[in-house]
Amino acid sequence: MNQKNENYWLLDAPVAKAIWHMAIPMMLGMSVNIIYNITDTFFIGRLNDTAALAAISLLLPFTTILMAIGNLFGTGGSTLFSRLLGSKNTDKTRQCSSTTLWLSFIVGLLAAVISIIFSNSITKLLGADNNTFTYIRQYLFFYGMGAPFIIANFTLEQLIRGDGESVKSMIGMMLSVATNIILDPILMFGFHLGIRGAAIATVLGNVAAVAYYVVCIERASNQLSALPKYFRLEKQMLKEIFSVGLSAMLLDILLIVSSLMFNYYALKYGDYVLAGFGISQKLVQIVDLIGMGLYMGVIPLIAVAYGAGNKLRMKEIIKKTSLYLTLVITCLFVILFTGRNFIVHCFSNDPDVIHIGAYILTVQLCSSFFAAGAGLLTGIFQAKGEGTPAVIMSIMRGLILIPAIVFGNYLFKVNGVIFSLLVAEAISCITGFVLYKIEKAKETCKMR
Repeated sequence: MNQKNENYWLLDAPVAKAIWHMAIPMMLGMSVNIIYNITDTFFIGRLNDTAALAAISLLLPFTTILMAIGNLFGTGGSTLFSRLLGSKNTDKTRQCSSTTLWLSFIVGLLAAVISIIFSNSITKLLGADNNTFTYIRQYLFFYGMGAPFIIANFTLEQLIRGDGESVKSMIGMMLSVATNIILDPILMFGFHLGIRGAAIATVLGNVAAVAYYVVCIERASNQLSALPKYFRLEKQMLKEIFSVGLSAMLLDILLIVSSLMFNYYALKYGDYVLAGFGISQKLVQIVDLIGMGLYMGVIPLIAVAYGAGNKLRMKEIIKKTSLYLTLVITCLFVILFTGRNFIVHCFSNDPDVIHIGAYILTVQLCSSFFAAGAGLLTGIFQAKGEGTPAVIMSIMRGLILIPAIVFGNYLFKVNGVIFSLLVAEAISCITGFVLYKIEKAKETCKMR
């Protein structure tokens, strides 16, 4: 396949077709992750030990940090790669992809060493008690050993997508999940490894995805490369990777902090409120992940058009993506809103949980529109290599929820906590729109 055909979906395909070609596999891949989260929790639940389930919840900050590091390299490297691709700088694309991959792997090795040497200290920092300490340490030890592959998986998935290979990106995601689901019961119960088996299954799922991505790169692409010979530590390239990638990393970490605060304040109003929040968050996650799949899927299209200097195509991509995103979120909103009481009832028979859960779900569904808008605007900044506004957006989306919860709780009690996410996402989205207009005005001034 020649380079022209390789870049058809990124450079030459009609915009509407290109958007859905890139977005649908990403949306399906994100949906598969929902299945993985449910099945992984199911198998751990089959251990019939509440402490094991609690341990998985306490491990969330650690697993999120590894994911955040992967997104640091994946987002920063893939957007730079796509811009270089648009400018037809093939030599630099190979250097960018190889440098990004091997840097992520090296950082992963460092994370693995830290996880193994300081496993006891990290376990205590995660909030382990006498019941959960052993479970957390066991999972952390084996999961940490696989850090190079976990981080590399997140990195490669985005690099592959940045090359326009959205289907291959999705297959890698599905391969990782399928391997994990198959190995979970085998290792946990067949080999009697318990929670250690769950950690090993997750690592092996990531190893399988990394192997698949590397084979795809070396067999099909003359633009991407996983070969170490292209590894170069150039100051300008590293600056572009980290300035954009930092925004993705910060958002992942700050959202976890916000989520923990959310749960803390919800619990103050009773278990039924926390349960309502938990059910609502799982349902809204479907909307958010599908929306995320759409706007993340088109980031390479925006980056390539920007790198190629094709402003008209970039403008059309942004305009049509905004329209499609609005339509998708609206359809999902109508479905979940219409059946909100029935859906919440599927998770709980408690009338209080059903009532508060349906109420919270309605408010959080409204926030999904602003979350999608903020996500798309952040993606546009990342695609264009505008690190400063991307970082501002990530900090806003992660940090603004904290004062929103605190003041909401102080002024309006439980209603303030419930509406805090809507307020935070709305402010973030409006801020992003203002930043977008400012950056657009700067570009217009430069052209004069």
